[in-house]
Amino acid sequence: MKRLLPQTLRNKMILFALIIVSIPILLTGYVTKLETQEALLLEKQAKLFGIALLLDNYLGEGYQELLQAQNAPPADRAAQIKVLNDSLKKVTDTVTGVHPGVGAGYYSRELDAIITYGPSSNYADKVGLAIDPAHPGREVMSTGERLVAFAPMVRGDIMNAMVPIVRHGEVIGYIWANELTDDIHAQMAAMDYNIYLSVSLGIIVSLLLIFWMTGGFIHNVETIKNSLELLRFDLRHRIVPMTGEMGQISEAINYMAHSLLNAQTLNENILHSIADGVITVDINGTITSANKSAENLTGFICAEIVDKPYKEIFCEGRHFNSLLLDTLATGTNYIGIEMDYPVKNKDIYISISTSRLKDSNDKIIGAVVVFKDLTEQHRLQAQMLRAERLASLGELMAGVAHEIRNPLTAIKGFVQYLQSADNEAERQEYMPVIIKEVDRINRVIETLLYFARPCKTNYQPMDINSLLEETLVLVKNTGTQHKVGFRLHLDRTLPLIEGDAEQLKQVFLNLLINAVQATLEQGTIEIVTWQEHSDFVHIRITDTGTGITSADLDKIFDPFFTTKATGTGLGLAVVQRIINTHYGRINIQSEPGSGTVVTLQLPVTHQGGETDK
Repeated sequence: MKRLLPQTLRNKMILFALIIVSIPILLTGYVTKLETQEALLLEKQAKLFGIALLLDNYLGEGYQELLQAQNAPPADRAAQIKVLNDSLKKVTDTVTGVHPGVGAGYYSRELDAIITYGPSSNYADKVGLAIDPAHPGREVMSTGERLVAFAPMVRGDIMNAMVPIVRHGEVIGYIWANELTDDIHAQMAAMDYNIYLSVSLGIIVSLLLIFWMTGGFIHNVETIKNSLELLRFDLRHRIVPMTGEMGQISEAINYMAHSLLNAQTLNENILHSIADGVITVDINGTITSANKSAENLTGFICAEIVDKPYKEIFCEGRHFNSLLLDTLATGTNYIGIEMDYPVKNKDIYISISTSRLKDSNDKIIGAVVVFKDLTEQHRLQAQMLRAERLASLGELMAGVAHEIRNPLTAIKGFVQYLQSADNEAERQEYMPVIIKEVDRINRVIETLLYFARPCKTNYQPMDINSLLEETLVLVKNTGTQHKVGFRLHLDRTLPLIEGDAEQLKQVFLNLLINAVQATLEQGTIEIVTWQEHSDFVHIRITDTGTGITSADLDKIFDPFFTTKATGTGLGLAVVQRIINTHYGRINIQSEPGSGTVVTLQLPVTHQGGETDK
């Protein structure tokens, strides 16, 4: 069906105009035909009724007067019919002779017979016959109303106009005047022919006018269309000046092309002027453009890489997973990802962002990568990190020296005292103190070694809820049940996670003990677990304790930082180290007087097995 429709604008306009013109002409012709047919029928009816009324006037007082004048025997039906026929036949023949094609006659209700039927030369044999019981003439005699009927009757298919004969308030018969429907149809066909001829001529004339009027318009449209084709490849092309509305359109297109050319030039200048490298690929991963900065950063010129597969240039033969190709395939956008990037004959450290490219219809047409060279910055950051590590090491050593010097000073003092003391009771009193101080030094050294040597972590599937409940038993056994109330909201649908149960128990134990110690009076500790995404489980420990100041909150993970008189300052540092070893995250939020919220995020699965960290 689509192939049958016109494809060019010229043919579409001609078809459209032809439809617009033809429909009113055809409708007008059709209405004219109906009205003409109706007018013809009304004219025929009026003519036939006029003939019937003329015959009715000629009848005078009726059939009885004619019978009496001719002394017709009252009991002889055939004789009466003959007398009436002889009296009226001349008039019906005269009337039908004046109106060719018309048949007319009288009918007697009393004799139930046709009295005359003119022209008698054709229908004399119908005289004396009775009409059928279903004949419309019987309805006319019964109701006393005029009637027009289209039906096969005595004469054939006719249009029959019937008028009742009423004398002295009584219907004594009816008069008819009819015409063959074939004659009526012939007249209608002649009128239809004239109407069809007029309509056809009107459509032909309209079509010629349409061709003449649309010629110039189509020429202008073709000129604009051809110019638009050229504008696809050269925005400098201009459409020739035109008049009227088409001239306004051509001027608007020329202005739009000029604006697009300026915008394109501006975009190209901006793209080639920015310091960040920009590379675009099409839907197949083929490089479509690269700005000047991309050439400088990668070492490739556009002629070397444009129209070539991005994977072939940057990925083949290298251990490199392209974020750009991943964005093209999956739609995942990457923002500010720092990574090593393979370029010509070397690798550079960059910050990279990727996204898909879409056209005005939101259809994906490719992807773009924007990257910034961070190689020098990364080198400076590494130097700063080394400097910070050295500074941290100095602080760590100072803390270690402080933590060890105090117990050593106490041990030295007690030993010196015991050297001069002869009392055994004093030795028994001070020896445990010396041992306690030695244990304190040992704990500091063990904790310090945790940071200095690799930690063996044995990952096994484990239930985080069960581990929390086991740890809580240890905390409750330290005399906290009268001081702190514990509320548990554990998600029993959590999956098993990969982790080291002993290390995570140490994490929970440290956090819960800190929460208990921060609660000076009667308080509450709430423990909640949930799974926000399929890859991670979350643990939140909330207390109603004294809280942490913002200044201290920035240093809580620093080794040997503590606000407790008897603390070592290594508990939260160990917690952070274990969480990092499990590829998780820890977040602490607190305000003085408002308690503390510790949130842990642990992956369900990761590298697994025994790992050194």
